[in-house]
Order: sequence, then C-alpha cells, then structure tokens
Amino acid sequence: MNLPHPARPSSAHRPDPGRWRILGILLTTIFMSLIGVSIVNVALPSIQTSLNASQSDMQWVLSGYALTFGVVLVAAGRAGDLMGRGGLFLAGVALFTLSSIAAGLAPNADWLNGARFLQGVGSGLLNPQGLGMIQHYFRGAERGRAFGYFGTVVGFSVAIGPVLGGLLIELGGLHLGWRLTFLVNVPIGIAVIVLGLKWFPRPLLQRPDRVHPPGAAGNPDAQAAARLGWRSLDPVGSLLLGLAVLSVLYPFVESRTSPLTWALLPLGLALAGLWILWERGVMRRGGSPMVDLRIFSTASFSNGVLIMALYFLGMTSVWVLVALYVQQGLGMSALESGLFGIPAALFSSWAADWAGRRVMAYGRKIVIGGLFLALLGLGLSIGVILLQAYGLISAWWLLLTLSFIGLAQGSVISPNQALTLMDVPLDYAGSSGAIMQTGQRIGTSVGIAMITAAVFWTLDGSSSWHLATAAGFGVIAAVVVLALVFAYKDQSDRRRQSRTIIAE
Repeated sequence: MNLPHPARPSSAHRPDPGRWRILGILLTTIFMSLIGVSIVNVALPSIQTSLNASQSDMQWVLSGYALTFGVVLVAAGRAGDLMGRGGLFLAGVALFTLSSIAAGLAPNADWLNGARFLQGVGSGLLNPQGLGMIQHYFRGAERGRAFGYFGTVVGFSVAIGPVLGGLLIELGGLHLGWRLTFLVNVPIGIAVIVLGLKWFPRPLLQRPDRVHPPGAAGNPDAQAAARLGWRSLDPVGSLLLGLAVLSVLYPFVESRTSPLTWALLPLGLALAGLWILWERGVMRRGGSPMVDLRIFSTASFSNGVLIMALYFLGMTSVWVLVALYVQQGLGMSALESGLFGIPAALFSSWAADWAGRRVMAYGRKIVIGGLFLALLGLGLSIGVILLQAYGLISAWWLLLTLSFIGLAQGSVISPNQALTLMDVPLDYAGSSGAIMQTGQRIGTSVGIAMITAAVFWTLDGSSSWHLATAAGFGVIAAVVVLALVFAYKDQSDRRRQSRTIIAE
C-alpha cells in the first residue's frame, strides 16, 4: 500500500486568495516565539539576580522550554493533520501568550520554570501547524517563496532579539526589565489570535473530514480518523514517542548537573524502538498511526531530515563557541559578544529570501552551496582565531567570516524545509514537519553537549581558548561534511528517479 500522492500544482488547484494574509499571521507568530527564545539568553543574568535563582534554576529556564517543545511536536503535528490545523495553531498561540504573562509575573524561579514549560508546550503546538498550513496553501514556486520569507523572519528575529532584550532591560532596570522581555509577547499574541479568528478560512477551524483540501477528491485519512474518534490520535504511540524524546534529550540538557542522567539515553533508544513496533502494529490492524512510517520511504523526506538534523547538530554550536571565546577567552562584555552575530543574522535573512525564490528551480543545489559556504565560514573563522592568538589581527574580523555562516544558514534551513516536505502528502504535512523539527531539536541538544565537551576537554589539556575554539570549529566542520554527503545523495537519488520516469 502506498502513501497518497502529494498535492501538485494543477489546473484543478485554485490558490486561496487569503493565503498571503495567513502567511503573515504565521510569520508574526514565528517571530514572537523566536524573539522569546533569543531575549531570554540576554536576560538570564538579570533573572538570576532578581529572583535569587540558582545555577540549576537558570539551566532549566533554557532547557525546560526545549524539552517540552521537543516532546509535544510530533503528537501536535498529527493532531493538526486529523483535527484541523487552524484551531490548534490558535490554541498554541493562546497558551504561549498566557504562559508569557505567567513568566513575566513570576514571583520565584520555580514559578518561572513552570511558565517556561508551558511556553514550550504552546510553541510545540503551533509550530507544526504553521508548517502544515504553508504546505496546504502554497504550491510550487510560491511555496519556496513562502519558506524563504519564513527564513527571513528567523534571521531577523535572531538579530533583533538580543538588541531588543538589552534595550528592555536597560529601560526597565534590574527587576522589571527581564519581566518585560516576556510580557512583550502579550500584545503580539493577542493580535495574532484576533486576526487569526478574523482571517483564517472557516475550514482551518474545522475537522478536515468536513472539508476537502483544494484540488482533492476528499481526505480519506481524516474520514477514517473521524470514525475512530479519539483513538485516531494514537495515544499510546504519542506517549511512547514523547517519553523516548524526553529520555534522549534530558541527558544532554542536564548532564552537567547530574552525570547519572546518561542512564536515560539507552532507555530512550529502547522506547524509540518500541514506538516503531507499535506504529507498525497499528498499521497492520488498519488503525490510524501517529506517524505513517512509510513516509520515510520518500527519499527527499528521509534525506532532508538527516541533512537538517546534522546541520543543527553542528552549526547551532557556532554561536555558543563564539560567546565563550569572546567573553571568557578575550574578556569582552556580553553586549560586545552579541554584536558578533548581527551581520550573520542579517545576511541569513537576505539569503533565505533569495534562496526561497529559486529553490524550486535549482533544488538541493542551493542547499549544497549553502553547506560549502558554512565550511568556508568555519575555515576562515579558524584562521582569524589562530592569527588573533599571535596578535596579528583583531578578533573583530570574525564579523566578516561569520557572515559566510549567516549566508549558509539562509541557504540551507528554509530551502531544505521546502524540499524535504515537497513530496509529502498534505494529509501528513503537520506530522512530517514535526518529525523534521524534532530532528532539529535533538541535533541541537546533542551537538551543543558534544562540541562544548570537546572544547572543555581541549582546555583541560592546557590549551588556550584560541586553540580550544578552533578545535570546536573543526568538529563542527566534520559534521557539516557529513551533511554534505547526504545532500549529494539526495541529489543523486532525484536524478536517478528522473531518469526512471523518462525511461518509463
């Protein structure tokens, strides 16, 4: 049995005239959620002083959000596929907004961390619905442009977040400023909910078995789900995968506090195996699995997920290493450290828009070019760091070399998302997008733990911060080379598939 064929542009498809307004709502929400993440990084010292919080409390301010976000992603994506994406999207926005209020009014660290857990759940609810709606409302070159705008917003929010956070803390002072970094989400969230209720077409707020997707004869998966009722959400599969993701992520975000947490890693892998067996069993019994594992037989999807996971495993650690090197190695301030990332973030925004307009014409070639730009940026940055160790040049040359990494980010992330989801049937758009995002979360957590451990291990060998940071960049480059291998593999698979179609 084969998966339904993905929706393709055709004469039967009539684009929804309100699709660009819908995209505007989605991008505003993504901007809000990403600003919330980048602002928190700047606000941590103020939070710790104001709430008299421990180092462990501060670790959980960051990791609690990441854990709950990763745990609910796939279940939320599948729920949106079956029950309607618009309603769950607005529910996620509402939860994120309410938890931002709770965080901004937190009287102590425990309250703040509870609010951060809920923020993660809200973000996990809304993110896969956003990707699913882009899949649903945009086709062909327009889909590439939509994902390009998505990447532009990501790059801009990364650049403006630390600056906005610093400004709010400066204006509000030690005790009020960090609270404003959470409360700034509230007016944005309210506006998104109001506009979503006004502009989202009614089908987005209904179960999909009551409305047929554009150009489709029906949604048999959703109709079958309706007959199964709540069982269509596969609660056992959701629980198994959630526990598996939690068990895999937890050691990487908490290992410095308790090394014993590494015992959870084999448990997480075992739970992942049980989840796969359960999903196969659900399919054999004719049920509605949480994830139709046949989707991994789509080469562009499986290759794209691997590329994305490997890219995030390596490249997200760059900015952690830059912050450590600039502040601890060179003795600069946190504000000066933040300045090193601004040109890269702005170039990332521009590259995402540029690549989004061309990705459907050039395909994975754009991603391959972006990975080579990443290697160029890493190599040049290593050169600057080593030359700076001898006082030959200023560390501010990193503004230039890290800009290549910004160009790489814009050329890899959004185009790869568009290509990875291109052959995915619309009935699985939410869950497949969530699988890709879960791979990103796991890659980020594993990469930061692995690469920072390599840096500190190098430092323990009496090396300087210059050599340790250069070594860390070298490890990242090795991971990027592996991602490049899978990018070439996907391009080869697509060429072979095209030759087969022509031969037939």
